[in-house]
This record gives sequence, C-alpha cells and structure tokens, in this order.
Amino acid sequence: MSEPAYRLDLPETEAWPRQGDWTYEDYLRLPDDGNRYEVIRGVLYLTPAPKLKHQFSVSEFSLRLGWFVRENGLGRVLWAPLDVRLPAGIASPVQPDVVFFRTENEPRWELGYFEGVPDLILEVLSPRTRNRDRKVKLQAYQDAGVPEYWMADPSSRTVVVHVLQSGRYVEHCHGGIGERVRSSVLPGFELEVAGLFPRWE
Repeated sequence: MSEPAYRLDLPETEAWPRQGDWTYEDYLRLPDDGNRYEVIRGVLYLTPAPKLKHQFSVSEFSLRLGWFVRENGLGRVLWAPLDVRLPAGIASPVQPDVVFFRTENEPRWELGYFEGVPDLILEVLSPRTRNRDRKVKLQAYQDAGVPEYWMADPSSRTVVVHVLQSGRYVEHCHGGIGERVRSSVLPGFELEVAGLFPRWE
C-alpha cells in the first residue's frame, strides 16, 4: 500500500509544511536521497527506487511507444524521473512512469519540467504504489483531463487502458497474457500484453 510521506529524515532547522500544504517550491528543497517524491493535492508521497520487474515494463513500453510515435512523427515520449505539474494545483509535481506528449503539447525544454496536461500516461503498479496509482493518481489524472491512462500490473500480468469521456475515465480495453491492448489517443498503436512483462517468471 502506498502511504504519504509523513516523516522525513531532514535537518531539524528546515521548516517543512504539513500534509496538504506542500507546494512545488517545498518539493524543490527536498534532498537528493535516491527516492522519488510527488506532491498530489498538497500531500507529499515518497516512492522508493523501483524494482527490476517494474523497470522492465517501463523500458518495454517506452521503447514500443517511442518507436510508434517517432515513426509517425506524433510527438515525444519521456519517462521518470520527470516533474509533471498538473493544472489547478492537482499535482506539483507528479512523476508518471511514462508520458506521451503530442508535438503541439511538448514541454518547454528551458523550464526543466512539464506544466500542463500530458496526452497519455502509463503507470506500472508495484506493491508500494498500487493504491496510489489505482486511486489517487487515477483521480488526479482524470481531474486534470489526461485523455488516456494505462496501468500495467506485473503481479497479475495485465494491462488496463482508461480513456476520458465526459470528464470521467471509462475502461477502453484490458488484456492479459495472450491478448492485445490498444490506444484510443493513438489510433494504430497496440501491444501484446506479454511483451511488457519478463518471461523468466
């Protein structure tokens, strides 16, 4: 289960905000300690370094989506760590595992972060982030207006694709081993689910 980071091993001289009051400026003062931090609706979350299975799925999805996007001149694919600041203070920042930006929506590179709404996000679930990805982040991405949200689950070896319809996410498709899933935002982009998970299990 993913829990907010209530306690930080930080110098006592630092004044850290209460949960619910965190800002991007507070986030920028956090130590570079090997963890990933996110601020969602003012709450600070901590994510330890990901495990091998998680990174395998991130890598495979990034490669396949990146190839499709590049071959068709559709935009840019990036992956964490990357600060994404969603509008209306929904997240400052969130760090999705993989993000797709259409050409007209690419980051302003001089900023060093992305501010706005990505066109597609993938999160790979893990024991420590499952609750956050399936509930907290799903709600945040929905409220921000992210058109498509993929969740890949290495434990069940399944993928679920949500698309935004009338301001709410609905399941576009889902699949397990031996099945394929497809994008609505990127017509023609589809994947064999088995390819996103290691074969050694």
